[in-house]
Amino acid sequence: MIIAERPSRLRAFTKAFFRSPTATIALCVFVAMSLAAIFAPLIAPQNPYDLRSVSILDNLLPPGEASFGGMTYWLGTDGQGRDMLSAMLYGLRISLIVGLASGVIALAFGTLVGLVAAFRGGWVDSVLMRIVDLQLSLPTILVALILLVILGRGIDKIIVALVVVQWAYFARTVRGVALVENARDYVDAARGLRLPPLRILFFHILPNCLPTLLVVATIQMAQAISLEATLSFLGLGLPPTRPSLGLLIANGFDYLQSGRWWISVLPGLVLLVLVVSINVVGDRLREVLNPHLRG
Repeated sequence: MIIAERPSRLRAFTKAFFRSPTATIALCVFVAMSLAAIFAPLIAPQNPYDLRSVSILDNLLPPGEASFGGMTYWLGTDGQGRDMLSAMLYGLRISLIVGLASGVIALAFGTLVGLVAAFRGGWVDSVLMRIVDLQLSLPTILVALILLVILGRGIDKIIVALVVVQWAYFARTVRGVALVENARDYVDAARGLRLPPLRILFFHILPNCLPTLLVVATIQMAQAISLEATLSFLGLGLPPTRPSLGLLIANGFDYLQSGRWWISVLPGLVLLVLVVSINVVGDRLREVLNPHLRG
């Protein structure tokens, strides 16, 4: 019965999630975009980072235009002659890597802080939560900008900046859930059995925090991708040699007034669809995992 309970709960969760057509479409879109990003080297017509495959003579070609060499650029080219379809596939890949990596690291660190604060209580809880309050009171983009000015540009640098501005959200959320779980009977029973504190923390309290963490992680991933795009658009994110969607939008900004809209608009649409799909999935997860929100 116990073994059969988990598959039945998983089936119930899956059935409840896919009951929403909007969430189903959003999940399919996100999965399709993720697969396109993963297999970008196989799908993309050219490698936008390989200067040998890029010709400056093909710059600023509109969508559907053929180059001098006979290659058709279905989404046009940018000012450097790079195929926009290829550039967006590789840019989508970088945006997803940055969003996922920063989210996972921030989740791990924030979860640890929240669990320790709730489990230990007292002055440990007070000190950690004051640090969290200080972090949450500061403007997110301002903190990220200051960090990138100090650290410089690069994928690792922007991941560090995003982790710093995200971990407090996870810590605050986990602490709230862990406080409720810490007062339940099963935790008192585990203490009565003299189980090690770390075992109680990670094998009893943490699993009950995972549903809430899943929702927060999904939403924070979308916010991390949006923030990275903003920072790259401002010129403080990723280097020009590794353009994300935000940097692709910035590269085409100067061409908008001349009618070459595709250089900025198309990456902007990809970024919009990506963030919206993640947010829709996150909202649906919140509705399914929280029975009080079900209509």
